[in-house]
Order: sequence, then structure tokens, then C-alpha cells
Amino acid sequence: QVQLVESGGGLVQAGGSLRLSCAASGSIFSINFMGWYRQAPGKQRELVAVITSGGSTNYADSVKGRFTISRDNAKNTVSLRMNSLKPEDTAVYYCNVVAGPVGYWGQGTQVTVSS
Repeated sequence: QVQLVESGGGLVQAGGSLRLSCAASGSIFSINFMGWYRQAPGKQRELVAVITSGGSTNYADSVKGRFTISRDNAKNTVSLRMNSLKPEDTAVYYCNVVAGPVGYWGQGTQVTVSS
């Protein structure tokens, strides 16, 4: 079993920055993908950014150039640096880790961007 603990959400004004972090612990043998998803009220959960074990990244078009995902393979952590935040970035952000054939989710952390 894998446990994910997220931190770093909060309230910020438009144009501001936040950094989200996620630490994975437990029976971790091989983490392939680490990423962040978000879900705004009344909307489906969507991919924000993902990073492979080799460091390749992929971003949603809406966050390209503003968000940066990074990971520390030795510590099994993944972070999301969010700059130039917009009100439409307001959502619950979820950490996601894929280890072998199994995906795991964090509990979610609220990010609110005020205009």
C-alpha cells in the first residue's frame, strides 16, 4: 500500500504563486509516473502535469509556461510550482502516483485564487 501526503495549498491573489508538494510512502517498488490533477466545482477531474521517472514532463495547455512539475526519485516526492495564478486555477489539486499497474491518489489540497 502507498500513502500520499500533500501540502502547500491555500488562498492567493491572482498573479501570485504557490508550491504544492506530495510525499509518497509505504510499499513503493517502482514509481513510473507522478503527477497532479485538479477538480473544480461542477467539473471533471483533469490532468495538470505529469512527470516520468526519467524526468519527461507533460502539461495541460492551460498551465504551460506558468506551472512547473519536478520530482525527487530518491525521496519519492513530487512538487508543482504554480506561478501567475489565475482565478480559473481555483480547484482541489490531487497528487497521483502510478507504481507498477496501480495508481494512487492523495487526499487533495484546496487552491483558491482570488481576483
